[in-house]
Amino acid sequence: MTQPAPQQPGASGPSGPRAGFGIRLGAFLLDGLIVAVPLNLVLIFIDVFAIRQSLSFVVGIAYSVYFIGSPSGQTVAMKLCNIRAIDAQTAGRIEYGTALVRHLVSFVSGLACLVGYLWMLWDPEKQTWHDKVANTYVVPTSDYPVERWPG
Repeated sequence: MTQPAPQQPGASGPSGPRAGFGIRLGAFLLDGLIVAVPLNLVLIFIDVFAIRQSLSFVVGIAYSVYFIGSPSGQTVAMKLCNIRAIDAQTAGRIEYGTALVRHLVSFVSGLACLVGYLWMLWDPEKQTWHDKVANTYVVPTSDYPVERWPG
């Protein structure tokens, strides 16, 4: 059995261009830093563990939902990596409710040894589990331009 080859940025799925695994991983890690650094500067002043955990959870959701649900469909790191999330049906904006569902299901994508994230390596449409549930694609901005950021 052959292993799936990592996709390059701009790789195509059956219905159009898709962002590759490497660029998506890079954007994910960079977004983690963008959120974690200022958040941890605030958290050092909070002693109660439950409050720290709750604040971290809420900030992560707010960051993702605000930016992915914006008309650009891009977090800060996605903008830097020239990729964006789009609705699979309209090829346009993802609504905030859909962005919330997508973010919450991303936790499930990571539960089973990250299989939900790795799924895009063999999926014909290059979708992760949270992309599938939310009916979204992550695409290069060269093929799906952003009019203004964050929208």
